[in-house]
Amino acid sequence: MKPSLPAEPNHIAILRLSALGDVCNLVPTVRALQRQWPQARITWIIGKGEHSLLAGLSGVEFVVYDKSTGFAGMRALWRELSDTRFDVLLHMQQAIRASVLSLGLKADVRIGYDKARAKDAQHWFTQYQLAPHAQAHVLESFMDFARLLGVGDTRLEWDMPVPQTALDEARAISGETPYLVINPCSNTRLRNFRNWSVEGYASVIEHAWVHHGLKSVLTGGGSSLEREMGEQIENLCQPDSVINAIGGTSLKGVLALIGQARAVIAPDTGPAHMANAMGTPTLGLYATTNPQRAAPYCWRDFAVNAYPEAVRAYLHKSVEEVPWGQRVRHQDAMALIKTDTVIAQLDTLLAHTASGSRHES
Repeated sequence: MKPSLPAEPNHIAILRLSALGDVCNLVPTVRALQRQWPQARITWIIGKGEHSLLAGLSGVEFVVYDKSTGFAGMRALWRELSDTRFDVLLHMQQAIRASVLSLGLKADVRIGYDKARAKDAQHWFTQYQLAPHAQAHVLESFMDFARLLGVGDTRLEWDMPVPQTALDEARAISGETPYLVINPCSNTRLRNFRNWSVEGYASVIEHAWVHHGLKSVLTGGGSSLEREMGEQIENLCQPDSVINAIGGTSLKGVLALIGQARAVIAPDTGPAHMANAMGTPTLGLYATTNPQRAAPYCWRDFAVNAYPEAVRAYLHKSVEEVPWGQRVRHQDAMALIKTDTVIAQLDTLLAHTASGSRHES
């Protein structure tokens, strides 16, 4: 017999391990749960890197799972939570590894995605599934979990924790000059193909410097690909127009840099959603991913959208003919984004937010 959904849960578990952008998109759901049940404990089972970004999030107890530890790490996590029973488990990670991990957690009720959105047979591991929500943005898919529990107040709130050490780190990099943050690379997964061109970024940096008096701070991880791309961009730019901080910051430092930036430019990658969470105007670059599903939620109208053109060119279909969430895995797709289009959209974004208007963060 299927258990009933809790009317007033005392202890809520969230299972979402990755990735950086996704955990940023999940925070408004956490805030909605906290508004509905301020007395409830919330335990979030999260990945190691993602925890370093969200550490200090108010009202949340984190349990960190490092996926590199494999099954041994799972067993250790199960032991850590062996005396804990949750009123409800929100299974928000669509991966078989996470579903196996969920088996060792004690919960009265388990909620997962509906069959249309579930992957890796996730619905086999849950008792309740979300109501269908066609063409939902990632953020809205997370909020559907709160809706299923009866939460009505779904206004967006983040309140991301940024310690003073991160603010000091950011100030040491950026100085006092107004700046953009450009995070040129997405992560280095196989067949990712989300990165735009070195020449395109260099032209945008030149335009921002000459026409808006804005330096550009390059951010990113320490991989050889990211460092090499940063150096190539830097070599094409005037020395005063760019600060290359790729591989030289903590995640909290990047969050602080983003929070003080005039705007952020990035492809489909975590810092775009970090910017959205901080209320910073964000210009996303999309060709391999549908921005209606994955662009920074509050700035979707400003995204450069070459996705329909990429679907036509490389999948030989229209957007309406491909599944929601379909990616275009072609190495030339991002070349469909034209420099003039990005510059024009940056001008529009800066003009629209000239008074400093930002969403609540």
